[in-house]
Amino acid sequence: MSKYMLRLLAYSLVLGMLPAIMIGAASYSIASRDVENKVKEANMHWLSQTQMRVEQTLKSIEKSATQFANSSLVVNSMNTSYTSADFGSVRELSKELYNLQSSDATITQAYLVNFERNWALNLNVLKPLDKMENQQELKDNAKDPKSIRWYAGLTAPYQEDLYEPLETITLVHKIPILPQTDRPKGLLMIRIMASEIQAMLSSPDSTSPNRSYLLDRTGADILKSGSEAEPYPEMNRAVLSRLESDPEHRPGLINMKLGGKQAAVLYRHSDYNGWTYVSVVPIGELKKETRKIAALTITVCAAILLIVMAVALFGSRRMYRPIGALLEVARGLGPSGKEPPVPSQRDEMEFIKTSMQSLALSRDQVEQQMRGQASHLKEFFVLKLFTGQITENDYLYRSGIHGFPQGWKRLGVLALQIDNLQETRYNEEDRDLLLYAASNIAEEVLPASVRFTPITLNSTQVTLVAPDSDDPETVKRILYQAADCTKKHVEKVLQVKVSIGISHPFERLTDTVKAYGESLAALKTRISLGPDIIIHYGDIVSSPGADHYEYTHLKVLEERLAYAIRERQPKTAVEMFGQYLDALLYKDGTLHEHQTLLIQLAARLLQIVQDQGIPLKKVLEDERMMEKLFRLQTREEIIHWFESRLFAPMIDRLAEQAESQYVTIADKLVRMIQDQYDRELTLESCSQLLNYHPVYLSRIFKREIGIPFSDYLSDYRMKMARVMLETTDMKIAEISEKLQYKNISSFIRNYKKTYQITPGQYRDKILKGGTE
Repeated sequence: MSKYMLRLLAYSLVLGMLPAIMIGAASYSIASRDVENKVKEANMHWLSQTQMRVEQTLKSIEKSATQFANSSLVVNSMNTSYTSADFGSVRELSKELYNLQSSDATITQAYLVNFERNWALNLNVLKPLDKMENQQELKDNAKDPKSIRWYAGLTAPYQEDLYEPLETITLVHKIPILPQTDRPKGLLMIRIMASEIQAMLSSPDSTSPNRSYLLDRTGADILKSGSEAEPYPEMNRAVLSRLESDPEHRPGLINMKLGGKQAAVLYRHSDYNGWTYVSVVPIGELKKETRKIAALTITVCAAILLIVMAVALFGSRRMYRPIGALLEVARGLGPSGKEPPVPSQRDEMEFIKTSMQSLALSRDQVEQQMRGQASHLKEFFVLKLFTGQITENDYLYRSGIHGFPQGWKRLGVLALQIDNLQETRYNEEDRDLLLYAASNIAEEVLPASVRFTPITLNSTQVTLVAPDSDDPETVKRILYQAADCTKKHVEKVLQVKVSIGISHPFERLTDTVKAYGESLAALKTRISLGPDIIIHYGDIVSSPGADHYEYTHLKVLEERLAYAIRERQPKTAVEMFGQYLDALLYKDGTLHEHQTLLIQLAARLLQIVQDQGIPLKKVLEDERMMEKLFRLQTREEIIHWFESRLFAPMIDRLAEQAESQYVTIADKLVRMIQDQYDRELTLESCSQLLNYHPVYLSRIFKREIGIPFSDYLSDYRMKMARVMLETTDMKIAEISEKLQYKNISSFIRNYKKTYQITPGQYRDKILKGGTE
């Protein structure tokens, strides 16, 4: 059997067997992956439902706790000192505590604590706070900065019928809710059994190998017992690391080894309380169903392979027959009078290939190669013409070779540039490719007898047109028609707007460089005339225009625009910039003069963010962004650059700066009240210290704190007055004077309005029976 026959057989076998193997492997892989994905999706769906059930239970308890804490009964109790003799009132509070029971979870214990009156009530008994077994836990919860929070932990058996510590989840609700306070009047603490949350996390299928965990913000398992160690600490660390790397805390899946076995770890993060719900699915359990698919796939593939082998052997023999006949023909292609060459020992096809290559170099192929090179030579010649490297004699020599126009009487240059790519489907990187396409279009739509080969030069598509007329008007009309035809076809095919500049007609070929400059000068008028135009250089020279513009008007518009940016008014800024451009482009000046004024405007606006202490690198995308301003040629490009690259980022940075400044100012005012409540303190005196207008400070304080400055100052002074009445023997008049009240009657009136009791009555009660 010949070598080529063996290769043909091997190729047929590979061609038939490889798809069968690939299809079998792909089928098994897809089926296995689908099974795994469906199980993982089902587990993720179950995990989502579990999270909703748990959070619904916690939110229900939290809602009941908030309603209870805000009830008039609890509010009044915060100002009352209860003892065991107040049976009726205590029973009402105990009844309301029992009513906090949820239908989804059983409350094992609830505490209502009054820190100022030193009493605590649970579901069983009322005790003084310092007599409670867990008084330290209650005090620690009061010091936590959060007003409402959930936490899990091991709870000591404070009831007589409990013998072992219980794993519970506790809700802490401060009374009243004040932001960032560690000295609340009271506290409501509710406990539920962690086992009930654990039951919600259990899979409904008792035979399922899945296990579920609930992790807190630190990655610790909330529902493990106190003596039990973390089952998979590496899993907790992996989930916590993944959440830290994802600011949006999206649900996810991690494939990892747990206990020496591969498992899929699914997790969901809760924004409600910062807990993370985790489900672990063993990969081994997922692959049990795929074994039957693997057996069936192997059987089918084996049958296909046997059929392929038989067909390959039969087909290879049939396919080799024409090869053998062709080999005999190749032997007869050698020079006459010589013996037929012997085929190479490597392969019959190599011998046939060598024989056919001797006939490949024909005259038609050589001429085709020359024609392919001729187009590049013509473009190179025209490029040298536009760069001033061609003489008249050189042109006469080359024109006959390359087939350039003959008998022309006038010449004209058409310079085409793309107006704007911002609102098209192209990017700025596509500009050179679009210009190359425009050259091909110009070559197709303009007859070869009236134009030289179109080229691209310095971001411009250039065409040298050769009219056969001496009449200036006729030449101008021919040049305009050529420009209009080229412009329409380019816009239709490429779907971009272009402009074309036309030079003065000229006679000498060596004046092409000058004419090229005239056509570019004509294009520069787009900044004032607008894009999508055909402009003749003679039109801009004959209509110089008058300069009726005063720069003071531009400065006024510039200041209005700067004010709109400073006040973060994007619509006003866009409107002012439009007026600025109208005034700027009405002025008849050079392109560089307009660009200089725009650079001055950009520098003036950037000074605004610098004055606010914002680094320019947060506004400018890169250091070369200002250089792009010099390359803007049309009004649309200028508007898009200023609005998207300057106005929008500047307003965003100023807004961020303002928001941060509001919080800082409000915090400073609160600290000034707390430090200087016993001095003459007004919004005006604070404004002098902070260097802000009083109205501005008042507005910020009301926005961030929620109440006016004077109300907050009065409330804080009343709070300190109560402390002085309880802890000092100062006279009421002395307290009134210390708190900057002009007369004692005003102090008494405000104190009674705040606490529904006069200072004297309150001190008498303290002396008689202790604090309320």
